[in-house]
Amino acid sequence: MKASDADILIVPGYKNSGPDHWQTRWQAKLSTARRVEQDSWEKPVREEWTACIAAAVNETVRPAVIVAHSLGVAAAVQAIPEFTKKVAGALLVAPPDVANPKIRPRHLMTFGPYPTEPLPFPSIVIASRNDPYCSHAVADETAASWGSLFMDAGEAGHINGESGFGPWPEGLMVFAKFLGHLDR
Repeated sequence: MKASDADILIVPGYKNSGPDHWQTRWQAKLSTARRVEQDSWEKPVREEWTACIAAAVNETVRPAVIVAHSLGVAAAVQAIPEFTKKVAGALLVAPPDVANPKIRPRHLMTFGPYPTEPLPFPSIVIASRNDPYCSHAVADETAASWGSLFMDAGEAGHINGESGFGPWPEGLMVFAKFLGHLDR
């Protein structure tokens, strides 16, 4: 599959992805990409976020490919039961440990716990060894339970603009290769 064969849904996390974030840059670069908007980026409510993601998936014309970051990963995974359209695959970057009572702000825990059964579509989880929102071991275990390919990003922080991931060309290369292996 090529990017033009898919409706690419950019799903940011808590507080949205700013102008220098790799998600924003990819959205500008990929002609079929659009951001899933939320009513409140600052005070996420699980039911509202999952409903917005499900609506975006269910409105697609081509197979949906989800590109989620941080809390967007949690919301996208929790929205799966509401999908009525096919999702071809998902790139899930820096999932937070929403079952960790030490996560801040605490209301992010309302997006957990994660389901532990395999996802109904191919997926890749990319996680860092020093992400302040999720340990490497938890991200690896989560990816394994979802049947996702797990990719170790090394010492990459939260894989966002603040940790030096503006354009993130390596991630875009992984995404392009992933797309190439997806069925329409």
